[in-house]
Amino acid sequence: MNVPIINRSILRMHVAAVEAKHPIKIVGLLPRGSAGHVSEENALDFLAEKKAGLSLLGLCEAEGDLADRIGRPVGIVLVSGLRGREAKEFPKIAEAI
Repeated sequence: MNVPIINRSILRMHVAAVEAKHPIKIVGLLPRGSAGHVSEENALDFLAEKKAGLSLLGLCEAEGDLADRIGRPVGIVLVSGLRGREAKEFPKIAEAI
């Protein structure tokens, strides 16, 4: 299956809209499969920092909002939730948007 390439300027616009609506800061794009809770092949995985006031429900809403805007499934991995090897590697491999 060929996954369509997403325009980075449009992606930045959608990310900015989600960041304005939710207490979250998207740090970068992670390799596919980094967010283990999203299994679709065409999904996008993001690394993010949570801001004060972000709840689990708010995180789910941010994922859904971004997915609706992009038109593809989205997984968001929080820096604060990373442990061990992933805590060191994910910030290094996150690709700027």
